[in-house]
Amino acid sequence: MSKIKLYVMLVKLYSLSNVVGYNSGVNSVNLLVGTSVGESRSLKVALLEDEPYQARLIQTLLEMSGHQCDHFMTGEAFIDGVSGGSHDLFILDWELPGISGIEVLKRIRSELHWKTPVLFTTTRDDKEDIVTALELGADDYMVKPVDHKEMLARINAMVRRYSPPLIDKQQLDFGEYAIDLRERKIEKYGEVVELTAKEFDLAVCFFKDIGHILTRESLLEQVWGINADITTRTVDTHVSRLRKKLGLIPENGWQLASIYHHGYRLTQDSEEH
Repeated sequence: MSKIKLYVMLVKLYSLSNVVGYNSGVNSVNLLVGTSVGESRSLKVALLEDEPYQARLIQTLLEMSGHQCDHFMTGEAFIDGVSGGSHDLFILDWELPGISGIEVLKRIRSELHWKTPVLFTTTRDDKEDIVTALELGADDYMVKPVDHKEMLARINAMVRRYSPPLIDKQQLDFGEYAIDLRERKIEKYGEVVELTAKEFDLAVCFFKDIGHILTRESLLEQVWGINADITTRTVDTHVSRLRKKLGLIPENGWQLASIYHHGYRLTQDSEEH
C-alpha cells in the first residue's frame, strides 16, 4: 500500500472517530455537512495548497462531508481554475511557490471583485499576519495544524453568513421580475413573459447568481444535465433569446453580458457603478 493511500485511510478513520465521533445510530456524514441531520448543503470548494498530504487530507474531509473540492498547487493555477466563478468557497494557504496566497487574495478582492468567502489556513501565527489577511478580505483565518472538526464548523458558519441562501421558497423577486418556481413562470411588471422550459431554468441560474460569472459548461450541466464536452453553442443561442425576452440590457438597468473566454454574468446597473 502506498504512503498516500495509507494516509487517506487514516484520515477517514480519524474523521469518523475523532472529528465527528462515532454513533451507530446517526449518519456521520450529515453531522459534517450541515448544522443538523437532514440540513445539508453541498458546496463546490477551491483549495490552494502546495503540500500534497495536507491537500489530500482537506479534500477527503470535504468529500466525506458531501462537498466537491478542486485542488490547485499554485496561485497561477488557482486563479485560472476558478475564473468561471462557480465555486462557493476558497481555502488558501499563504506560503506557496510563485504567487503567494496573500497575493491571490488581493487579486480576488481588489482586481476581480469576487465576494466568494475565503478561509486562510497557514502556519503563520503572527497577529500582524492575521490582521493583514483579514483586512485584505479573508473571512476567516486558521493556524496550522488545524483541527478538522473546527474547520468544517467554520466552513458551515461562513457559508451561512456570506453565501446566498438555498432557494427554499416558491416566489423570488428581483425588482421588476417575479419568479414563480412552483408554476415555473416569470413576470415582468406583472406580465407573464413567455419562456421555454430551458429558458426558464437558465433564467433561474442567472438570477440566483447575480454578479457571478457562470461558465457555459456549468450552465450546460445545470440546465441540460449534459457533459461539458458537448458543444456550448446551444447555451449562446438560449442566452441571446433570454436576454431579448426579459429585456436584460443596460437601457433597462440590467446586463446579461458575455465574459470573454469565461461565460456569462447577469448584473444590475447599480452593481456596475
